[in-house]
Amino acid sequence: MQDEIKKDIENHKVILYMKGHKEMPMCGYSARVVDILKTYDIPFETRNVLDSDTLRNEIKIYSDWPTLPQLYVNKEFIGGCDIITQLHESGDLKDLLT
Repeated sequence: MQDEIKKDIENHKVILYMKGHKEMPMCGYSARVVDILKTYDIPFETRNVLDSDTLRNEIKIYSDWPTLPQLYVNKEFIGGCDIITQLHESGDLKDLLT
């Protein structure tokens, strides 16, 4: 699973590991990050950790971060909902995404 996660992150400029899908988030934190990303009108991928307990656990090990959602941009772990919200409000997220 770690190899699959690594490939996903390497093959997508912006990828969000979340509960649900970008069309239908299944938790408030995931919904918040999806809403933020949609304001930038950029393509991004999502992976639903609710589809696989293995994925849900392995992404936390991969990032060494205990919570979800988790955003990766240009192969780099950015953070979860609180960090993404702060970056968005400060304007720094736009710089990361463009």
